[in-house]
Amino acid sequence: MDKRILGLDPGLAILGFGVITCQQNQAKVQDTSVNMLDFGVISTPANAEMGQRLCTIFDDLHTLIKELQPDLVAIEKLFFYRMSNTILVAQARGVVMLVLAQHRLPYVEFTPAQIKQALTGYGNAEKYEVQEAVARELNLDAIPKPDDAADALAVALTAWFQV
Repeated sequence: MDKRILGLDPGLAILGFGVITCQQNQAKVQDTSVNMLDFGVISTPANAEMGQRLCTIFDDLHTLIKELQPDLVAIEKLFFYRMSNTILVAQARGVVMLVLAQHRLPYVEFTPAQIKQALTGYGNAEKYEVQEAVARELNLDAIPKPDDAADALAVALTAWFQV
């Protein structure tokens, strides 16, 4: 059985995405394979007005979903560290949730600690440890860049491990 999972690391300036394909033999649960299909970012210019930035996320995410046709979307939950930044990310995340609803896509959400735990076995792991785990799990020669895309792949892998 094949499954395509789109991982998203929401942000206003940079929204990371990563898509993995997963195959599981129904007869043997342990006989699984996971491969990276694509990764990248949706960027919005800092000097653009807020409405235009949200429209860019809206339009680009619609295009991405149409091209990649995921079966499931995994999203990183908001992490509160600076109130002004959290509000901006929340606005972008609202656009993401709207697009997912319009495509009737199921989604799961994970906290940063859940993602770290799933990939490294330690909920307080450092960012580079998670990125190294992403490269290892997907048999990549290098850690995906930029960091937002690697983070999105980590979210997708967490969904695969949990679902």
